[in-house]
Amino acid sequence: MITLYSFGPHFGLPDPSPFVTKAEVLLKMSGLAYRTDTTGFSKAPKGKLPYIDDDGGKVADSTFIRRHLETKYGFDFDRGLSAEQKAIAWAFEKMAEDNLYWVTVDARWNRDDNFNNGPRAFFKSAPAPIRPLIVAMVRRQVRKSLHAHGIGRHTADEIAALGCHSIDAIATYLGDKPFFMGAEPKGVDATLFAFVAATLCPVFTTPVRDHAERHANLRRYVGRMTARYYSDYTDIAGCPAAT
Repeated sequence: MITLYSFGPHFGLPDPSPFVTKAEVLLKMSGLAYRTDTTGFSKAPKGKLPYIDDDGGKVADSTFIRRHLETKYGFDFDRGLSAEQKAIAWAFEKMAEDNLYWVTVDARWNRDDNFNNGPRAFFKSAPAPIRPLIVAMVRRQVRKSLHAHGIGRHTADEIAALGCHSIDAIATYLGDKPFFMGAEPKGVDATLFAFVAATLCPVFTTPVRDHAERHANLRRYVGRMTARYYSDYTDIAGCPAAT
């Protein structure tokens, strides 16, 4: 059986990391048996989650997990899509992963109210006397990562504008379709569901979340994906499960 190493549910989301949620939805789409394990972060091959263990072989990074499932098990997440549609799907995935993700990180880790409502809980197991030092160190590292990426060099308003632009693009292309590429979910839906749900998460107060909430089709989309892949949830990110 495949083991998916994850953080576990937080903030009303299947996982606080949209990359982990993406990987889990891909596993659900494939129909392969899997289990989750929340104890693997310290042994992560690339220092990040998710990764999987498949019969002793470790595969890190959600994109390479998808490639592994396609190569080893022959599952086609893009079945029925034209070459042009595959290119569009890839571009939207990378927009979510390389732009919207960092907008989310900035909102969760750099705004004190959001940090206190969310990521601060990750440090509860740290010894109380040194916990403030650890928190300060990790937040400093996150800020350095944001600066190195480039998005951390912008003002808060500029970062929000970038995030809203990405949300508008996703909502516009989704339109009235049940799923991102049409009547049935494809691999791109694992990514966009994960990142849109993370953006809509009501635990965090952000202008990008407020903007996303005005797109009713995105809320219905998250509810539709929830109903299909997380039937044990009545809603994810405040979006009621729906067909």
